[in-house]
Amino acid sequence: MTKNQLLALKEILDAKVNEYNRPSFFIETDPIQLPHRFDAKEDIEIVGLLVSTIAWGNRKSILRSGERMLEIMEHQPQQFLSNYNPQQLQNSTFVHRTFNAHDLDFFFRGLQHCYATGGLEHSFAVHEKIPGAMGRILSFREKMFAVEHEKRSEKHISNPLTGSAAKRLNMFLRWMVRNDAIGVDFGIWNSISPSELLLPLDVHTATISRKLGILQRTKNDGMALEEIMQTLRKLDENDPVKYDFALFGLGAFSD
Repeated sequence: MTKNQLLALKEILDAKVNEYNRPSFFIETDPIQLPHRFDAKEDIEIVGLLVSTIAWGNRKSILRSGERMLEIMEHQPQQFLSNYNPQQLQNSTFVHRTFNAHDLDFFFRGLQHCYATGGLEHSFAVHEKIPGAMGRILSFREKMFAVEHEKRSEKHISNPLTGSAAKRLNMFLRWMVRNDAIGVDFGIWNSISPSELLLPLDVHTATISRKLGILQRTKNDGMALEEIMQTLRKLDENDPVKYDFALFGLGAFSD
């Protein structure tokens, strides 16, 4: 893109960020509404991670499953985890698509381990080999997989090394890290810079990115994500993922 094209694109997307990045507009229809019911950092983190983990498919279905998770945790996430025993899910019928009670038990125990070893934010530490958000996701995978688990549960924590765009974990990181004082994202994690964040690449953001000419790759994978990020960083190097509101909004809410 030429400089003038970038400036024109920035003007369009900045306007759409301002339109869609509003609590009154965005929270009501988004799974982020569930962690917004809580005030304590740990409660927000726990609910945010669990809800983002099941954030694929119909949004109403995601919200129903998220509500069921809150019921299981008796609407006290941190307290529930501190006393959690796998027997509590022994007869559970929880299921969201391919995520079932066995996977939920693994996440509960994995989160217990995270909090026992420095906290959830600390679990997304800088990786010794892979920089940025993708490396932090790998650090989180390693932390979670330290607890006993079924192999099938590993698919619910994306692996950037296999080319995954890690949409759900990047969405969770956006929620936790971005702090623009508007109130959609929480901005409760200070150890990660918003400049590190990556777009939660989904069908909406990918489709709009292709229409805008900032994505040529046909597959929605890690390479496509990096292609988009090259442009978003030029538009705002300090907070490139604010444009998730624009790209997602244009795909999901525009007529």
